[in-house]
Amino acid sequence: MFDLKKHIRPNILALQPYSSARDEFTGKEGIFLDANENPFGEMNRYPDPYQNDLKNRLAQLKNVRKEQIFIGNGSDEIIDLAFRIFCTPGQDKVLTFSPSYGMYEVSANINNVELIKVPLDENFQIDLTNLQAYWKDSNIKLLFICSPNNPTGNCLNRKAIEYCLLNFDGLIIIDEAYADFSSEESWVNQVEKYPNLLVTQTFSKAWGLAAARVGIAYSNVEVLHYFNKVKPPYNVSTLNQNAALQALNNIDLFEAQKNILLQERQKLTQALSELPFIQKVYPSDSNFILIKVEDANWLYQQLVEANIIIRNRSKLIENCLRISVGTPKENKVLLDAINTIFVETQTLK
Repeated sequence: MFDLKKHIRPNILALQPYSSARDEFTGKEGIFLDANENPFGEMNRYPDPYQNDLKNRLAQLKNVRKEQIFIGNGSDEIIDLAFRIFCTPGQDKVLTFSPSYGMYEVSANINNVELIKVPLDENFQIDLTNLQAYWKDSNIKLLFICSPNNPTGNCLNRKAIEYCLLNFDGLIIIDEAYADFSSEESWVNQVEKYPNLLVTQTFSKAWGLAAARVGIAYSNVEVLHYFNKVKPPYNVSTLNQNAALQALNNIDLFEAQKNILLQERQKLTQALSELPFIQKVYPSDSNFILIKVEDANWLYQQLVEANIIIRNRSKLIENCLRISVGTPKENKVLLDAINTIFVETQTLK
């Protein structure tokens, strides 16, 4: 049995959260003279601190209860809150896999928490034998699993994740930032089954709202109680809440744009696979493609000079580049540029 309170920092258990004006009066009608707001202007009122309209819409879409949803200022805020809720600085530890999303390490360093990176296998999958040594360490409070994984692009094996959920005595955070591009079932549907599961998603990728900074966490009510307890009172602006709501109210556009990206991912993968100087194109469940080349630094610089910016991931995976799937026009320009670079290189030889 997962004992949640055993894993919460004692000071967080004892914390008296800030009570905002909107906590004390939740009605929408009246003359509001309680929050020291300016009575003039169109954006003069504080936002809904619990993003109720947005949560109601997400609850309908994901078939969960509103109380099982937390909204953050991007997923990065949710990651940081998890460290602050569960990890005592200088004492506790966190597990993740390598290579993976770099913010886990940044947040660990900010919060003075040791981050243990467990290497993925040669297929970028979880090797369960590498985890056995950590199960009994009571100071390991969190396990981050990015699936689809960034920067590798693949979903991690579902049975391996289930094994972790059943055997790790701590909170497991499955980062599904790219899940909309995958055919795999979301772990959101499992938050009732596993009391130690929290799933993060975002409006930054498939929903096209990276500028708005709206992240989502799904978990059980008991876990999310502490996220609501620790978060800043007005952590997501009205502008950003409305942007997310507008996107959710235009599902047809979301589906159309996602389908274009999925088609372009397939075409881009095929075209890149046919280029002789690209050593490997890794399978992708996301909106980007990881490729391995002979000299990633050189090819990256050649593309920069052609005004095409991709991501050099060689510090994580030797001679690998990450390419975001763009519009059909952008992808054609990319492929033409790579072909030109190859032809010119062959001519020089």
